[in-house]
Amino acid sequence: MNAPLRPPVLANGRAYPWPKVPAIAICLDGCEPAYLDAAIAGGLMPTLARLRETGTDRLAHSVIPSFTNPNNLSIATGRQPIVHGICGNYLYDPETGEEVMMNDVRFLRAPTVFSQFYEAGARVAVVTAKDKLRALLGAGLRFDEGRAICFSSERSDSTTLGANGIDNAAAWLDRPVPEVYSADLSEFVFAAGAKLLQEWRPDVMYLTTTDYIQHKYAPGDAAAQDFYRMFDHYLAQLDAAGAAIVVTADHGMKPKHLPDGSPAVIYVQDHLDAQLGQDAARVILPITDPYVVHHGALGSFATAYLPAGADRAAVIASLQALPGMLLVVDRDEAVRRFELPADRIGDVVMISGENMTLGTSAHRHDLAALKEPLRSHGGLTEQEVPFIVNRRIDLPAAPILRNFDALFYACTAAV
Repeated sequence: MNAPLRPPVLANGRAYPWPKVPAIAICLDGCEPAYLDAAIAGGLMPTLARLRETGTDRLAHSVIPSFTNPNNLSIATGRQPIVHGICGNYLYDPETGEEVMMNDVRFLRAPTVFSQFYEAGARVAVVTAKDKLRALLGAGLRFDEGRAICFSSERSDSTTLGANGIDNAAAWLDRPVPEVYSADLSEFVFAAGAKLLQEWRPDVMYLTTTDYIQHKYAPGDAAAQDFYRMFDHYLAQLDAAGAAIVVTADHGMKPKHLPDGSPAVIYVQDHLDAQLGQDAARVILPITDPYVVHHGALGSFATAYLPAGADRAAVIASLQALPGMLLVVDRDEAVRRFELPADRIGDVVMISGENMTLGTSAHRHDLAALKEPLRSHGGLTEQEVPFIVNRRIDLPAAPILRNFDALFYACTAAV
């Protein structure tokens, strides 16, 4: 006799079906759809190729800015940044004059779907590559009842039962802590997910990686092909275990360099200094995080705080006229168009084109660590991402389908 269906879990205005089998959302950081196409064409992803044919294969849109933190938290909450409040990796507080990382739970304005499932009695597992996301993704989880696990590859050797739901995850997985700037950091996530599914059987699980490889290598490059072959190996294990799986990404990735290989950059602070006076305006690059070696804090989204009395229309017009600039809007239009929290963006929002990035001042960016031609993200041209389900379900297509629908459709496919 079948057990009665449990009621759906209400999270941020949406009813998530209670999964009959484990529901897994996988966020492949920086996964431009072309990476999957190239790996499948090379015969390196037989599992994903099969799932595209037998399951559901779509493209979806990420939130803007197409950066890691806003999109991971949109996936985690099922809502836009205007609801959950995380609109970048980096934040400027005009009241204090401080620029801070937006990694602290105090910046999160909506509960995660994970915490809502946990409160409903579910077993929840979250594994992230970088520790910068761990606290935000684990917000609201408690680890004293044996029903929640949340840790990062980066700090996997220091996890505790009380803080993460598991003691020394690196020892548990019998793997060393990976280098932060490596594909191994992501492989650790997949290996942990496969073992958790086998041994712990969560109701809901989220696996999210790092885009180190995607920043350095184009679709079809050997290192990129190796990465996606590795992912397919673990995807096969998750699929064979009977889980309902959604594979998506937080953003795409585009080449953003000049023919000689040097980064293609509009230095916005220098431009505004010339127009408004030295340091009269404040340019913020929300891509900034502790891991800038592979992108030099250069992305395709920026915001600027203007001095009192500045002619906003004139500033917008001058910025829009810069070669490589795709879109410049004021705060109100950015809030309306991109559903961003008004109190966490500047007076002006800028988005550069497919092959251009935005910087502050030339002397502020240390680009010495960029060993390959720059690849980056943040703008509209990196908004299209894969959305693949290992079961046949009825899905809309982009732009209606959003990457933050991943958990909802993973749970839907698990019923």
